Amino acid sequence: MASRYLLRWLGNFCNLSTPAGLLVARAGGCRLRIGPRGLLIAEGYRPRFPFAYAFTLGNVILIRGRASTTTTDLFEHEDAHAWQYLAFGPFFLPAYALATAWSWLRSGDRAAYNIFERRAGLARGGYRTGVPLRRIWSPR
Repeated sequence: MASRYLLRWLGNFCNLSTPAGLLVARAGGCRLRIGPRGLLIAEGYRPRFPFAYAFTLGNVILIRGRASTTTTDLFEHEDAHAWQYLAFGPFFLPAYALATAWSWLRSGDRAAYNIFERRAGLARGGYRTGVPLRRIWSPR
């Protein structure tokens, strides 16, 4: 494993996001396997929340179906989220929730103006691009 991926693995393990991902994978009935770049692939996630087909907790990518049906673009998108966990540590999920709320307020779409989703690549993650902003305040 390249040193940058080892650093990410160690950082996400120490900031507890990867252990949280392993717990969620276990609770979600996933099958775990080792993936590339120091990531763990958790296939067969069953709970309905969150709503995405795939999501990441630390270095664990949780997938509702089988990883073999996951596109390279989606994998790259989730890989970018693993780096975001390294940067934000335990503050990532609250920051992500605020970014999601902001995006929904501004556009009615949970991802279109979420800074974390934009940085990971909206299109790569299967999200809509080009969603227009809506007015949130109108002077009289």
